[in-house]
Amino acid sequence: MMTAPALDPSSRTDTVWPQARWRELWGEHLGRVAVMADAFVDRRSRGEKHPVHDFLFTYYSFSPAKLKRWAPPLGVQMETGDEDLMEMPWLKERPFRRAGRLLALDPRQISAVVRARAADIALLCERILERPPRFRCHGLHEWAMVYRQSAEEVRHNGYELRMPPDDLARFVEAQAICCSHYDAFPFFTPAARPLNALQPTLESRPELEQSGCLHTNMDLYKWSSKLWPWVGSDLIGRAFALACEGRDLDMRASPYDLRAMGYEPVRIETPAGREEYVAAQRELAAKAEPIREELREAALTVVAAGGG
Repeated sequence: MMTAPALDPSSRTDTVWPQARWRELWGEHLGRVAVMADAFVDRRSRGEKHPVHDFLFTYYSFSPAKLKRWAPPLGVQMETGDEDLMEMPWLKERPFRRAGRLLALDPRQISAVVRARAADIALLCERILERPPRFRCHGLHEWAMVYRQSAEEVRHNGYELRMPPDDLARFVEAQAICCSHYDAFPFFTPAARPLNALQPTLESRPELEQSGCLHTNMDLYKWSSKLWPWVGSDLIGRAFALACEGRDLDMRASPYDLRAMGYEPVRIETPAGREEYVAAQRELAAKAEPIREELREAALTVVAAGGG
């Protein structure tokens, strides 16, 4: 387990949210997540797939139903009525507790496993915040995932590639591939892995991940959801919205031709396309920074609250 940096206990205060306030926040949360979550459930019921959006519910294992559930963060009490608990039955279960009309998360329910996970997440966030971002990968990871594959082996083989396979291979071989993301690297084809300047491992994750990486910023959703409900649904929902934005860019810059679905390609095979990608990458990184800072603080709160 990593050792998380300390959080000053005096920085934590209990807050009471009136019913009107938290229900407004719940509505905003559903506005961020419900359309995508419900669409995935509907597609799944009909056996249909979406090459862009399904990733947000298959690679990230947080269920659509749980994503839509509202929970306050640790340290916040919500004014609730019996009608709220009828509408939101998960609030009647552990780790929530209710005293009179006030409902909150019970820090006594924080397990050692959750506390250790929160410490790891806090330290990873801190390392990434300390490290300067790099904006030179140009989204080549998706290209490395189809490099030298047959048509049958390509993951989204129901969609055409924007380049013939031999041209695609020559393009990949001519690039400086420098993927630093551990979870992306295993999806490189065996032939592509030696072309990467880095060989990320689970152990090297804290030393390699950096805030310019598209997937590192998308993973704010993964890390925040692993601390549900302790960090609260609002933070998770904002991280999910950022992941959606990142996924769209990811697949627009990929070798797949998805124009029929409304995804205009970012042509990283051209100088102008690479500039376009870097500009979008910088914008996403700027949006990710305050979410990462908030996740770090929320994770440290979990560590400190579970310390007893």
